[in-house]
Amino acid sequence: MLFAMFAFATCGGYSGGLRLSVDCVNKTESNLSIDIAFAYPFRLQQVTFEVPTCEGKEQQKLALVGDSSSSAEFFVTVAVFAFLYSLAATVVYIFFQNKYRENNRGPLIDFIVTVVFSFLWLVGSSAWAKGLSDVKVATDPKEVLLLMSACKQPSNKCMAVHSPVMSSLNTSVVFGFLNFILWAGNIWFVFKETGWHSSGQRYLSDPMEKHSSSYNQGGYNQESYGSSGGYSQQANLGPTSDEFGQQPSGPTSFNNQI
Repeated sequence: MLFAMFAFATCGGYSGGLRLSVDCVNKTESNLSIDIAFAYPFRLQQVTFEVPTCEGKEQQKLALVGDSSSSAEFFVTVAVFAFLYSLAATVVYIFFQNKYRENNRGPLIDFIVTVVFSFLWLVGSSAWAKGLSDVKVATDPKEVLLLMSACKQPSNKCMAVHSPVMSSLNTSVVFGFLNFILWAGNIWFVFKETGWHSSGQRYLSDPMEKHSSSYNQGGYNQESYGSSGGYSQQANLGPTSDEFGQQPSGPTSFNNQI
């Protein structure tokens, strides 16, 4: 919830600007402080400003180039809805935990929404990163100076007084990808609350129980078989009493013949 709040606050609350100066040969025609302001949602083609032409009192009206409003607004929209859902989920987890666990519907909805928000964070952060790159190029003082006709004349001096500060916008992109990592990592913990995870655990435990029971039965039969077999082998090892009595008959008859 906090990460989502930081994401839309650093992007949606941005306003910045740059300042340029045009020093003409005729000093009365110069303008050393040309301020160009822009803000969210970064419809830069609507940002207009006037600059001297260094050809009399005539002013040239220009506008910035580019429109990154779609990616910026999509990013902020995802962040706002993620914040609201996180707030609602926190209330449910704390105050309605029993109703949440009554059936499988609550965890399943939570799991599906988490997967959807993970995908939206990835798409929104990637799109806004590209949009921010376009904003940086369009608001680069060097690129803006190229739009001025007066700056194409070597006799006139054009320079940037200060450039826009983009640190908060860079932070918003970082928070966007951190939100993606956070939501994607939370998929596993939400999945453990669903019935799919518990049914999978039962499916894995049943074959293991059957295998262990069959192994125990096989061990019992083998033991009984081994005991009976060992007993019969011991019984047949030695000669019978009749056979033992007939063994001296050969040598006795031989002595009598001698």
